[in-house]
Amino acid sequence: MEHKFLLCVDNEGYEASLETRKLYEKIPDREVERYNQVRIIDESGEDYLYPSKFFAPVRLPMQTKNKILERAV
Repeated sequence: MEHKFLLCVDNEGYEASLETRKLYEKIPDREVERYNQVRIIDESGEDYLYPSKFFAPVRLPMQTKNKILERAV
């Protein structure tokens, strides 16, 4: 499974759940993407849907991605 990361660039209305300038791992969900939503695990530790416009995709070097994933376990 390919891991994709998103940078939060806006959290208006979701200030308690999302931190701007923070990386979030995108959870694959093709159904919600059709509605311009993304699924991530937010600050509550649960997965929720948020508007895609709140995030910018980030391409990370494989070594960096692996370090992030190691720390998440």
